[in-house]
Amino acid sequence: MSPDDYCQQKTAQSGSSFYYSFLFLPPERRRAITALYAFCREVDDTVDECTDESIARIKLAWWRKEISNMYAGQQTHPVTLALQPHLQPYNLKEEHLQAIIDGMEMDLNQTRYLDYAALSKYCWHVASVVGILSASIFGVTNPQTLQFAEKLGHAFQLTNIIRDVGEDARKGRIYLPINELQQFNVTAAEILNAKHSDKFEKLMAFQIARAQQAYDEAFALLPKEDRRAQRPGLMMAAIYRTLLTEVEADGYHVLEHRISLTPIRKLWLAWKTYIRG
Repeated sequence: MSPDDYCQQKTAQSGSSFYYSFLFLPPERRRAITALYAFCREVDDTVDECTDESIARIKLAWWRKEISNMYAGQQTHPVTLALQPHLQPYNLKEEHLQAIIDGMEMDLNQTRYLDYAALSKYCWHVASVVGILSASIFGVTNPQTLQFAEKLGHAFQLTNIIRDVGEDARKGRIYLPINELQQFNVTAAEILNAKHSDKFEKLMAFQIARAQQAYDEAFALLPKEDRRAQRPGLMMAAIYRTLLTEVEADGYHVLEHRISLTPIRKLWLAWKTYIRG
């Protein structure tokens, strides 16, 4: 299996909404974004699938070294072998890839966030930076496009947090800010025990409204000259915003089950966004 094949398999197996937007890219850019996404999956899985925290830290340290080696042309992993040829053409910075690993390490260091400012720092590391790197691969002529990508990545992560409240709680994690739980009189114990309530619904309605606002703010930053190149991000946004609508329609029952869209619906939403240009 070639490094590109390895990344393709890793990305397809994830079932992520991002995969559907990659399908519409030219081959070279598709290879680059697939390698980037495979890297994100590798380091994310290091934390999510490793039951021993000390081993997870050792693996993240290995990835830090592997990223440094990649920029020196001494990479060994299939993902870095696939990603390395794209570093210079798309101006992918080592500091951004290392920042993603920082974000994964944050999941080992804490399971709660005091306020939205603290959560936003986490979102920057695990999602906004990925947005910046992705936009660079899609094509940027106006620097403001990177601000759009940064804000869009933030909106994506807020959506992930909303969708995965119950799933994260079963892992002992609560990403909803503590002061916002207090604002709506929802206790951590209620979330950890999957106790749905009117209070919880109001809390989630607040979270969704903020995520939707983040999408609007991101779109307002996208320069017209880069809109066509950035269509993959817009496709992802169409899928993710639909997911938020589904959470609302389901009565915010994210504690009990995970809301998701079918593959064919994701592909349809991506296609509709693509043909709009």
